[in-house]
Amino acid sequence: MADVEIKRKRTFKKYTYRGIDLDKLLDMTSAELTQLVHCRARRRFTRGLKRKPMALIKKLRKAKRTCPDGEKPEAVRTHLRNMIVTPEMVGSVVGIYNGKTFNQVSLKQNDRPLLGRVLHYV
Repeated sequence: MADVEIKRKRTFKKYTYRGIDLDKLLDMTSAELTQLVHCRARRRFTRGLKRKPMALIKKLRKAKRTCPDGEKPEAVRTHLRNMIVTPEMVGSVVGIYNGKTFNQVSLKQNDRPLLGRVLHYV
């Protein structure tokens, strides 16, 4: 009976940003979060988010709030390609305009590089 292998469950890699997992990133204040990011993003966050990026974040919050549990929220369309993905945006779906059409990108914890990772550009 030694030939019988015990089937293990597959373990998934937990997403971390510079050694800090997503749960702790969500609990951080904006001042603590700006100390983690690269200098370009740090400069942008210290100068404050303007009207259009704040409107996008509000729309994403509303879309998450109105969707039923266990389902993807409705896509929010935007022209803001230079928006930095904050930890509260994870789990949302964004339609990003490329000049012709809106491409849907779901912002996940551990997505492919440069497509929805936390604290990177959309």
